[in-house]
Amino acid sequence: MDKEKIILCRCDNFTLADLHRLLDSGVTSMQEIKRHKRCTMGPCQGRTCKEMIAREIANYLHKRIDELDVPVSRIPIKPITLGQIIGGIEK
Repeated sequence: MDKEKIILCRCDNFTLADLHRLLDSGVTSMQEIKRHKRCTMGPCQGRTCKEMIAREIANYLHKRIDELDVPVSRIPIKPITLGQIIGGIEK
């Protein structure tokens, strides 16, 4: 399958080919990849892509996922509206 068509991060249209190009250029940490391509920073906040990207990095570099510097999720973990911030978050 064409690596240009395999989407890892739907929010930022980040493909497997994009990831491999970054890894080949020496960008190997998830923090650096996040800075270059904004993956895990879209509306899903990494909920749909972070683990998939980490798994692909580990496979490509022949490492275990626990050897990578996977960024921590910061609040808000899920998207909220300005109305919720102004009026208080409803439960």
